[in-house]
Amino acid sequence: MTPVSASRPVVVVGDVGIDVLTRPRMPLVPGGESPSDIRLVPGGAGGNTAAWLARHGVDVALVARIGADQTGAAARGALERLGVRCIFAVDEVLPTCVVVVLVDDAGERTMLSDRGANKAFGAADVDLDAAALGPAHLHLSGYVLFDPSSREAGLAALAGARERGWTTSVDPQAAELVTAVGPEAFLGWVDGVDLLLPNEIEIEALGGTEVALEHVGTVVVTYGAAGARWFTATGDEHVDAPAITCIDSTGAGDAFNAGLLASWLAGGSPAAALTAGVAAGSTVAADVGARPA
Repeated sequence: MTPVSASRPVVVVGDVGIDVLTRPRMPLVPGGESPSDIRLVPGGAGGNTAAWLARHGVDVALVARIGADQTGAAARGALERLGVRCIFAVDEVLPTCVVVVLVDDAGERTMLSDRGANKAFGAADVDLDAAALGPAHLHLSGYVLFDPSSREAGLAALAGARERGWTTSVDPQAAELVTAVGPEAFLGWVDGVDLLLPNEIEIEALGGTEVALEHVGTVVVTYGAAGARWFTATGDEHVDAPAITCIDSTGAGDAFNAGLLASWLAGGSPAAALTAGVAAGSTVAADVGARPA
């Protein structure tokens, strides 16, 4: 993957943790046992996007919260080895986030998540000045907003970026969470954001692109194997995805975000940014795990 030189650093605010990646070798049997292929790999939406931004050659910092445990140390180490600057608060009570990811034969994933220390992520943990010394771009994972215990931190991050004149992007992350809080609430939280980055199910839960564009500058929607589309108030542009065999879709959207942002922040056109995003997402979906090798 060719690194992209971005004109501005990126500050990612979002979850970080460990994924228990599980691929059952036979149908799950309630009350029984299913032999499976199981791997422990670095995860968390914020950590995944930060990792791929670093792989693209972007100066990136991740603002997050981990537990004072070996899992947190492993999560930090994995990111720092990739070149991510970790602005982490350490929780002395709650453990680091762990997500069990069940991957089926088609590569689709179902997640069972324990946000752990991410649940205690607060406004005091959002130190944007430590993350970037000058003009930057803020990318926020929607998981921070959906959890009432961390929502204030997400809103503080967006407000802080706005005060500093930074550009911003938000990934809604989960359609079921949009539905749970209501699209009006979520769109109110992200009002004024430059880029909203939902997938096709999430934008449907939000009421469609026209509704979303009443609140944000641009909506970029991913459609899996059908590529991605860039929507503004004046039109849209589409890029196809390459033909791949999907092995594991975990983190494909996070990688898409990184590819898109790396290109866009370097002055790339919508078509170029979409192409970079789709290429990054396809790379992840064609392999196991959500991070660069």
